[in-house]
Amino acid sequence: MNIQRSYGNHGSGTLYLVPTPIGNLEDMTFRSVKTLQSADLIASEDTRNTQKLLNHFEIKVPQKSFHEHNYRERIPELITLLKKGQMIAQVSDAGMPSISDPGQELVAACIAEDIPVVSLPGATAGMTALIASGLSPQPFYFYGFLQRKKSQQKKELEQLKNQTSTMIFYESPHRVKETLKNAEQVLGNRQVVICRELTKLYEEYIRGSMQEVIDYLAEHPLKGECCLLIAGASEVLEEEIPEGSLKEQVEHLVEEGLSSKEAIKEVAKRNQLKKQEVYKEFHEL
Repeated sequence: MNIQRSYGNHGSGTLYLVPTPIGNLEDMTFRSVKTLQSADLIASEDTRNTQKLLNHFEIKVPQKSFHEHNYRERIPELITLLKKGQMIAQVSDAGMPSISDPGQELVAACIAEDIPVVSLPGATAGMTALIASGLSPQPFYFYGFLQRKKSQQKKELEQLKNQTSTMIFYESPHRVKETLKNAEQVLGNRQVVICRELTKLYEEYIRGSMQEVIDYLAEHPLKGECCLLIAGASEVLEEEIPEGSLKEQVEHLVEEGLSSKEAIKEVAKRNQLKKQEVYKEFHEL
């Protein structure tokens, strides 16, 4: 069990998680600027990118890189500094640290060492897109990036098939069309919204059914990072309990035009049985 009192004398420094703009520099809060100005060190996902932000706000605080490729070696260094009483601000390239960005491992390490972790509110692409999407804002399910490979992506989407919340994904503009095609195959032709270039001059919302948006993307390639929102299932897709005996179910499908072989296969699938069991029941063996 861990109880944290964020402010006051706690015998160590504090880790501040500072959100940065996702495009528009005016979205930087007064508190975030003040926190960066007061920090002893800034742990940055990309020091070159963050330096542009620091220059804009005339912040002259040293940086140390902290990203997915070096976090294991950096965490002990940062913990040592925090234990000495330093105040460290951690930032990602854009938005909230830890949300599809580095940060969670450092937070966990600080908690294990009883070092306070203070999160500042601020810009985040998922919520910004959600409230203007037109889709139901609550409940929502933030997923982040899907796997890139088609087979893995479809497997992930299958697990989300019965999710009734609006789903939020991050995606590259180069992959979003293929991702939508996979989503339509797995989830059906639901309502979707693509938000791109959020908070920037060319901010754009593309709203419609999956098929409409896929057709649009075929002629209008996108630029800029995308936030993809997909409507949740209108109802949990549970298997219907088939009516009638197995034989009656097969006969009904045969009347609809299926061969007896196809009908037996379909009835077995609906009832989660082996085809041989349905075959025997149908032929009264």
